[in-house]
Amino acid sequence: MRSIFESISSLIVNKPKIVFGVLFLVFITSVIGMSMLTMQTGNDTYLDKNTPKGIAFSHYEDTFSQDTLVILIESNDPLSPDVIKYLDQISRPLQNLQYISSVSSIADLVKQANDGEIPRSSGEIKKLKESIPSEVLERYIPSNLLTMMMIKLDVGMTEQKQKSVMNNVRSFLDSTSPPPGVTVTLTGNPVFQQEMGDELSKSMGTLIMGAMVLMVIVLGLLFAYVSHRFIPVLIVAIGLILTFGIMGLFGVSINTAVIAAFPVLIGLGIDYAIQFHARLEEEARKGSLADAVRMTITRTGPAVMFAMLATTMGFIAMFISPVPMIRSFGLVAIIGVVVCYFTSLIGIPLIAVLIKYKPKGKIGEEKPTKADMVLSKTAVAIAKNPVPILMIAVLFAFIGLQVDSTIPISTSERTFVPSDMPAKISMDKVSRTIGSTTPVPVLIAGDNVLSPDVLKWIESYQQNELKLYMEITGSTSIVDYIKIYNNGTIPSTQFEIEEVITKIPEGIRNEFVNGRTETVIEFSTKRLEMPQQDELKTQMNNDLILLTPPPGIKASITGSFDLFTTLISDIAESKEQMTLLGFVLIVAFLALIYRKIHAVTPIVPIVCIVGWNAVAMLILNIDYTPMTACLGSMTIGVAAEYTILIMERYLEERETAASTIDAIRESVRKIGSAIMVSGFATFFGFSALMLSNFNMISNFGLTTVIAVLFSLIGAVAIMPAVLSVLDELIHDVHDIEDRVLHHPHKE
Repeated sequence: MRSIFESISSLIVNKPKIVFGVLFLVFITSVIGMSMLTMQTGNDTYLDKNTPKGIAFSHYEDTFSQDTLVILIESNDPLSPDVIKYLDQISRPLQNLQYISSVSSIADLVKQANDGEIPRSSGEIKKLKESIPSEVLERYIPSNLLTMMMIKLDVGMTEQKQKSVMNNVRSFLDSTSPPPGVTVTLTGNPVFQQEMGDELSKSMGTLIMGAMVLMVIVLGLLFAYVSHRFIPVLIVAIGLILTFGIMGLFGVSINTAVIAAFPVLIGLGIDYAIQFHARLEEEARKGSLADAVRMTITRTGPAVMFAMLATTMGFIAMFISPVPMIRSFGLVAIIGVVVCYFTSLIGIPLIAVLIKYKPKGKIGEEKPTKADMVLSKTAVAIAKNPVPILMIAVLFAFIGLQVDSTIPISTSERTFVPSDMPAKISMDKVSRTIGSTTPVPVLIAGDNVLSPDVLKWIESYQQNELKLYMEITGSTSIVDYIKIYNNGTIPSTQFEIEEVITKIPEGIRNEFVNGRTETVIEFSTKRLEMPQQDELKTQMNNDLILLTPPPGIKASITGSFDLFTTLISDIAESKEQMTLLGFVLIVAFLALIYRKIHAVTPIVPIVCIVGWNAVAMLILNIDYTPMTACLGSMTIGVAAEYTILIMERYLEERETAASTIDAIRESVRKIGSAIMVSGFATFFGFSALMLSNFNMISNFGLTTVIAVLFSLIGAVAIMPAVLSVLDELIHDVHDIEDRVLHHPHKE
């Protein structure tokens, strides 16, 4: 391995212009790749569409839950003839727009019940209203101030086509003349997802710019002892562009989690750059620039690489998560840290050669800073009395690991986005009136779901759920529409059922029936928190077992309601599995690389830090989300770097030091300050996440900042205590061996 680093250093020293030319071509390719980046929002970030559950969900979405635009009409009387007439007037032009499959509103039901005509008076409309079941009526008129028109889009539309449809609908609505006092708003999930994507793009720019500005400030304040102190910022910027380029070229989309990964990469990337730059400055004070470049690459290159690989262990653990968002975070983080490492390994020595780098300090000068001395004294004090420190640290970690399972899990997408996002405001307006805008769909499949027996079972199940659960506010199925068009009863023969079905408007019929093989019941509910939704789903699934469907018929809860409640259990299980796998990977990595008993010492502070994180989340009232769920495994990776650096320097000093205390004193004195500088740089890089107006990202930022602080404490406080205790145990074991071998027991 050393020969590889030697070859790199020789190439940079002897042929810097060629290396620069190659890197410039790579940079240009990355810029092209950046133009190919895509934004990903919606359910694909939460559910793997290739799993059986994902396939079933996609089938339901494509068949019954086509993307729907909602035209929200606000007026003093949503059943006035003027409002009904306006809805009828805009219905046909909207239906004729490209990529729109159906348009439905209360106007369709009123016309159907009045021989195809719009009544001229409010009295006639109110009379017709009585013949429409309340569950169906509430679907279109949720309150005395609102009515809604549903616009179903074609199946399998691309994001670009959806955007085109929304623009066309907005343009058409702007050209219409609503009745006086009527407000028209376009909303719905496609609008929500589009605005969310736009906000994510803005947030990404804000976070990256914020992180870079903070890096400049940190390096300006803490890295003044080197020449050209801002080179690491340039290196990290190049590393980010290369990362973007790789993502674009290989089709890795940007989502909420990926955006959160970039400040993390900036924090870790600046850490690597600082390590290389500091070593270059140190070596440049000893001799020629060529020798400094060689020493920096051959000595610091492998050490930082081991630390980088240790960090990736935590990110690799994220791949076992069933949540695509978490896996994408891990993938981008791995790509980013590897790219940032190689950018620092090659970029900093290359820049040094090209600009003929001169160190800031005097040749031969090696003077510890005040920070080094303070950290060294603190570490020695802890090492001399390690047991109380370890007992307190382990106690808080134990408490954290115990309370971790009690921290709530939030999976509601609307709590993740900015509170002032227009689409969120309009959808919240509806949900405050009618309760949750996410229905509870029950998919019913079989050879003939329109047989009299199945229709009667559907009616029975609907009535049972409405009667049992106060959380359910209404239900709608094809049965309700069949009864509307058959004088309030279910036909007794198959022929009569087929005849009634043809009378139901096609747009409404397609929402509830797919031929004869599938139909769906949609239950509406109050606004419920995710744990309440999860409990309701469990109870309704139990009812499907008790109220068995007719032979040959299967029924199951599906849709977004099932998706986001299932996400709770997915996060609860995967966050523990990711953390455990992270520990296993880091232990295996340390054992493979070092093959010494000291390789286990970093595990103690890492376990403590993971436990402390849980205590901090509980105190700060931060919920687990798809982002914070990966905090444990990410912390393992970040904390491993600092603890490994301390351990490596300790092992080096222990070979010549007279005692354990002397080795700890010298190791912390020589590396403590560098760790604190890189640690604070990482801290401020992560803190940029708190600038996001997405709650999920800002809370993740707060927890990662705390994790970095804990990691620094673990490195400079807990590691000396662990090393002291371990060396004492090793010394005691050696004493016992000596007594047994040299002073055998005499009988």
